[in-house]
Amino acid sequence: MMDGPQTHWLQDGKRLYLNHGPIDLIVEVFGEPHECRRAYEQAVARFQTILTELVDELPELRRPASLRARLFSGSTARRMEAAVAPLAEKFITPMAAVAGSVADEILGALIAGRKLDRVYVNNGGDSAIHLGAGQSMTLAIAGTGHGLADRIIIHAEDGVRGVATSGWRGRSFSLGIADAVTVLARSGAEADAAATLIANAVDLAHHPAVRRVPARELAPDSDLGDRLVTQEVGRLSSDEVATALDSGLTVAEDFRRRGFIAASALFLAGQTRISGSMALAAPNKIPGKEVAHA
Repeated sequence: MMDGPQTHWLQDGKRLYLNHGPIDLIVEVFGEPHECRRAYEQAVARFQTILTELVDELPELRRPASLRARLFSGSTARRMEAAVAPLAEKFITPMAAVAGSVADEILGALIAGRKLDRVYVNNGGDSAIHLGAGQSMTLAIAGTGHGLADRIIIHAEDGVRGVATSGWRGRSFSLGIADAVTVLARSGAEADAAATLIANAVDLAHHPAVRRVPARELAPDSDLGDRLVTQEVGRLSSDEVATALDSGLTVAEDFRRRGFIAASALFLAGQTRISGSMALAAPNKIPGKEVAHA
């Protein structure tokens, strides 16, 4: 039987941890103490039912999206559908945006009626952020390790409020071979959905060095069904890596031109592609005091 929602402060006493089933959130709020206190209370109250609301609509959320958005009852489910419907030329289900949508939902509860400087909600690496006028935030991103700085700086005027990472090494299944794809977008849900499809597009079809397994064999209730998900990527030539990354970059550039994302960074076997502008900061030169992990 699933335990109910759990909340507690992390050891530093500044970050709130929220857990219910598969949802793991780390929340940090910056501003006047009384405003922060109220914001945390609002987040905890909203968190109490968010998972049960999703479970109620899970069968339909696991079904493929189309360009015509379906009507869901829950606000988080509606966020998920709204994020994937514009991208539904390719196979995608609302589950591709679940982590980012949950982060967005809790962020919305945090900032409702509050005056806050900065906020982030990190859902297992996919984050939703709030920045007041003139504010900025530095976030750690996954999947670099290729000589590229692994911090990005987001300013309020950038319009970026969501950061998400996808790839075959992550916690979710991927149809592609990207080590990681990090996306900046207007919301966590939009970043999450786009990162999924860009990571899927970083691929080499039928390559013998790539081991794939039907998703259903690993998770019988997976929304991916019998689609092959990547479990291992062996040695690839430099040209093959470049080909795979360029395939993903084509999708990323298309999404950016159409206004779905602000920027993205694609990583595979020591090579990198960047679409749009990312303000990258060296790890030892981080302006500001807080680092949110994306």
